[in-house]
Amino acid sequence: MKNHKPILFGALLLLVISNSCKKESDVGSYDCSAVVATYTGDIKTIMDKNCVSCHNSSSKGSGYDLSTYNSVKSSASTQAFLGSIEHRSGYDAMPKGGSKLSQTDIQKIYCWINSGAAQ
Repeated sequence: MKNHKPILFGALLLLVISNSCKKESDVGSYDCSAVVATYTGDIKTIMDKNCVSCHNSSSKGSGYDLSTYNSVKSSASTQAFLGSIEHRSGYDAMPKGGSKLSQTDIQKIYCWINSGAAQ
């Protein structure tokens, strides 16, 4: 009789690795057909109200500066940005110690990112 332990261990290892990688793509999706968000018209206000007190050029909470268009656009290019805003498992829920952003604001941010992050 063959020993199947190495095969089972390998299969289990692949399952664990594939599930741990899921974190990067485990963000919500929103209908953006009616949402045309720009940084200046929408995103800056959301960032200023909810994020910039901790994530600015002088304090850079957790290494993030969300006080300028270029810095927000750069940060928004990662799945961790939306994962934190959406309070997804495996991410630091933001804003820290505050309420989750409204679904409308999260949708604006998502649509802004996915439409090219216009200024």
